[in-house]
Amino acid sequence: MISFNEAFDIVMRQARVLESERVPLDAASNRILAEDVLSDMDMPPFDKSAMDGFACRREDLPGVLTVIESVQAGYLPTKPVGRNQCCRIMTGAKVPEAADCVIMLEHTEQISENTVRFAEKATGKNICPRGEDFRAGEVVLRKGDRIQAQHVAVLASVGCTKPFVSRRPRVGIIATGDELVEPEAVPGPGQIRSSNSHQLRVQIEATGAVATCYGISRDSEAAVEALLKKALSENDVVLVSAGVSKGDFDFVPLVLKKNNIKVLFDAIAVKPGKPTTFGVGPSVYCFGLPGNPVATFVQCELLVKPFLYALMGHQYRPPHSWLTLSETFQRKRADREEWSPVEYVAEGAVRPCAHHGSAHVCALCNACGLICVPLGTSVIEKGTIVRVRPI
Repeated sequence: MISFNEAFDIVMRQARVLESERVPLDAASNRILAEDVLSDMDMPPFDKSAMDGFACRREDLPGVLTVIESVQAGYLPTKPVGRNQCCRIMTGAKVPEAADCVIMLEHTEQISENTVRFAEKATGKNICPRGEDFRAGEVVLRKGDRIQAQHVAVLASVGCTKPFVSRRPRVGIIATGDELVEPEAVPGPGQIRSSNSHQLRVQIEATGAVATCYGISRDSEAAVEALLKKALSENDVVLVSAGVSKGDFDFVPLVLKKNNIKVLFDAIAVKPGKPTTFGVGPSVYCFGLPGNPVATFVQCELLVKPFLYALMGHQYRPPHSWLTLSETFQRKRADREEWSPVEYVAEGAVRPCAHHGSAHVCALCNACGLICVPLGTSVIEKGTIVRVRPI
């Protein structure tokens, strides 16, 4: 059994970035850039007004100004601004020649139809200069960036309509267990509905990877091997839920070895998720995850998600918050690092979620995140500031 940090390092060292492809801009959300993106123009491409008002020369203030024309966004001024003159201008419009400031509309008084007076003592420039955001040829987005809404805006602004991105990993998901039936079935005696595959699919798709559920394998070596062979041949990564421990019917480790998957570890000193397994084949990776839903969820968040992002060339840095523990955390055994769910109770405060083990399928429903309890720590006192990893 190895520490979680050792397991994480092993997993991440095995990641090899997948090939790349171009996709339409409208299909680029949540993809990972495979190259730097350069701007094809200055942005803004001209000196533009930051607000509605009057473009003028600062040296003519605070005198009466003659309005020589009106310019709206999308149109060009036709006249330079001369002495004691101004141009009525709208937000986003090009500033006329010779004007060096824009006075806000609400800071002026209308003297007559074509004359205004500045009614304040001073004004800011209120002009966005050409190239203020970025210059032509400048790198605006970096290789490895995860494309979100704000990145799409930048891509559109520089005319990058087909960004070059890493291919999305194909991830196969298998559940094992004679006790499992599909969610639409009514469980018989000794049976439960299968939940892990569906939970994992949502977690995997959140990374941008493509998830395929291969159903339920019965607890026999032949059944596990048949389903695993198919998944291994069709995916970059395979996730197997349950069947990875030391029980009489846990055939996954044996089947992995029979199918040229080198198992790099099969136990982690972490709670929940001790029997988590990781193996590598010639062109595929495989995670054996625990059968209990909380353990499966947690290890997917901690190990699988960062690995999938690494396959796409992205260094995943999960967000975190520092919050106050409103109730004392206690545990009976401190022989493993533990990731425990917490829930919000007030602004800036969290408390441990009430749950009775990693099989408690509802344990995470009210959780806002996880806290890491170090090896050897049995108690975290009320009032302690804890690092919360959101989920």
